[in-house]
Amino acid sequence: MAIKKSVSRQATMEDVAKKAGVAISSVSRALSDHPDVSESLKKRVTDAAKKLGFEPNLLASSLRSGSTQMVGFIVRDISNPLFALIAKGADDILREHGYSLLVSNSDGETSVEVGHLNLLAGRRADGIIASLVAETDEEMLKALRQFKGHVVVLDRDLTGVSASFIQIDHRSGVRDAVRHLLQLGHRKIAVISGPVTVRAGRERLRGVEDAYSEVGLRFQREFLRSGSYGPDFAEAAVIELFAGDLRPTAVLAAGVQSTEGSLKALRTLGLRIGREVAFIACDEVPFMELSTPPISVVTRDPYNFGKSAAQVLLDVVNGSEPQIRVLPTKYVARATSTPPPQ
Repeated sequence: MAIKKSVSRQATMEDVAKKAGVAISSVSRALSDHPDVSESLKKRVTDAAKKLGFEPNLLASSLRSGSTQMVGFIVRDISNPLFALIAKGADDILREHGYSLLVSNSDGETSVEVGHLNLLAGRRADGIIASLVAETDEEMLKALRQFKGHVVVLDRDLTGVSASFIQIDHRSGVRDAVRHLLQLGHRKIAVISGPVTVRAGRERLRGVEDAYSEVGLRFQREFLRSGSYGPDFAEAAVIELFAGDLRPTAVLAAGVQSTEGSLKALRTLGLRIGREVAFIACDEVPFMELSTPPISVVTRDPYNFGKSAAQVLLDVVNGSEPQIRVLPTKYVARATSTPPPQ
């Protein structure tokens, strides 16, 4: 004889109403934070819901309210530790206001980026914070224009898109760093960068050129290697520069992963930073200050960057106009900002 297994039934809104001794409509208003619901009624309903293990239908609730309380964060490369700090800053602000942050990694591919944008649109996300690969990809721009929620774009210049922009003043920090190297006597400064077709790369290069111009010189583009953000590109670029006739006396690595690849190349070449070659990194992760010797940096506050993006998004969701914010960078000279070897 077969024994039937009892299946526990999921509690319904009717069950909650019966246990709390209220109408079903009161349960709905109490669980959706309706302003006309008293605190005592809200407590009776939420206590009953907890005892019964009742879980509201979030999809149905979002269709009624028009809000999913979800924000997407599209990350260019989740392996970059800088983005973890940015995401934490955004999440800390959004969580305080009842929002969930959904992080998606595009892995540096615009086609993947477009897929994430369309997915977030399909899930009715209230907003998107986007660290984009490029600035002019037509499919990406089309997906952003079609998104119904608000968009906050991190450190990119886009045209024809309704969005808020949180940008970094890379130019002034890099200008200060290169100015210091020039004052120390350097003239052959290698710049290892991601693509200069996007804002961060353009602004850093302008900072380099500004510093040279201040002393009546012109930065020689032969010392620029730009292309990929990845460490492999930076490693190959540094080895190539030092293998030829250029032989830089200083290296400016424009990004966390560019720093990783550049340092690996210099170690392979047997060159000691702060002795045989000066070295400055753009963007800082904790090991740089703790390394031997401590590495000079053009630094920003990635945690505050993420917080600012989330706060701007919330402001616009609550009725404010789209915003543009520019956050500062700062040059911090440490033991690797040294004169050229004699």
